[in-house]
Amino acid sequence: MNRAVNIAVAGGSTADEKTALLAYEVGSKLAKRGWVLICGGLGGVMEAVSRGAVDNGGTTLGILPGYDHSDANKHIKIVIPTGLGHARNAILASSADGMIAVGGGNGTLSEIALALKMGKPVVALNCAHAVKGMAEARTAGEALDFLNSRIKDIA
Repeated sequence: MNRAVNIAVAGGSTADEKTALLAYEVGSKLAKRGWVLICGGLGGVMEAVSRGAVDNGGTTLGILPGYDHSDANKHIKIVIPTGLGHARNAILASSADGMIAVGGGNGTLSEIALALKMGKPVVALNCAHAVKGMAEARTAGEALDFLNSRIKDIA
């Protein structure tokens, strides 16, 4: 197959400094691998990971819960307003080849569960949720290496 690798990053709409830095590093490393970032397109983890990707020449795609393009954070290059609210989490999970969960709350948990249900590899960083079938990583590099080992046949 010859297409871009799409990686979803799930995380909260707010993020403390440590989580935001981790998300930025994930975005940076995704971009350096040439992978496309897919996220919810709003603030917090989503903004930090998007900034990391854009700062390193990456492509960012935001799947918004509402209808307004302007709700996307300024680092989202491709905006997809859905009007679906939290149901947009299913689109996020199905669009991805793999997922990284960075911190997050119940919305992140729903994205994790949907991705796992769809057979996608999921790895967590600084995530309070322990979900059967989800891997855990200590660093952004470990998380991307885990996904790379599971999705080699795509690109």
